[in-house]
Amino acid sequence: MSSILTNTSAMVALQTLKGVNASLAKAQDEISTGKSVATAKDNAAVWAISKVMESDVSGFKAVSESLSLGESTVAVASAGAEQITKLLTQMKEKVIAATGENVDHTKIDAEVAELKNQITSIISASQFNGANLLNSAGGDITVLSSLDRDGTTVTAANITVASVDFEANLDLTDVDVTSASAADTSLAAIEAHIQTAVEGAAALGASAKRISYQSEFVGKVMDAMKAGIGTLVDADMEEASARLQALQTQQQLGIQSLSIANQAPQNILSLFR
Repeated sequence: MSSILTNTSAMVALQTLKGVNASLAKAQDEISTGKSVATAKDNAAVWAISKVMESDVSGFKAVSESLSLGESTVAVASAGAEQITKLLTQMKEKVIAATGENVDHTKIDAEVAELKNQITSIISASQFNGANLLNSAGGDITVLSSLDRDGTTVTAANITVASVDFEANLDLTDVDVTSASAADTSLAAIEAHIQTAVEGAAALGASAKRISYQSEFVGKVMDAMKAGIGTLVDADMEEASARLQALQTQQQLGIQSLSIANQAPQNILSLFR
């Protein structure tokens, strides 16, 4: 039955064209934004997951910066500790030389005094951004190392680097080379100081390695999370491009179909001729 009031064919063609236009708009959005899920309207569940993961990536960026700062601080202290170990070894040579009776103890004492002053200077200068692990004032440092997520609960994890406090633990006043007997007594003291310096440098080196490993791990975690976010929300550009071409063709056919359906009522006029 033909009707001039209700054009069923045109209604079907119009609905089809609207559907094609909606799909075409989505394909164009995917190509322009590069994302298949750009807003919550596209896929609420996936969008929510991606946003949580993006917030975690931002948090891990702050963790990475903290680890870099901590690594630099420990590296400066470690370099200072290693240099102090070398100076103490030189001081030991002077002490051994001073145990002889036929040496100039005044000159050796002056050299030892300069070595002591250099060690004191290194302890004071071994700081990074105000943090010093070699003196008493600096104390331990806490380095933000990770973010641990358990469902919706996020907690921060830290690495604590203990101060070796050479300022207090290396009291070089017991090293005396003003005489052979005093130098002989100082041998045990300088040996103990060298051991303290070596242990301190080793502890700082171990902390530096741990922070370095953690920094590398955090970098890999961020890369993995970014890849995961991309898998969830990024558009397949090859597939989107092919779909766009197909939808453009469907749109043209839909327009032609609607045009043909709209001409149907005009054909009824021929019945009255």
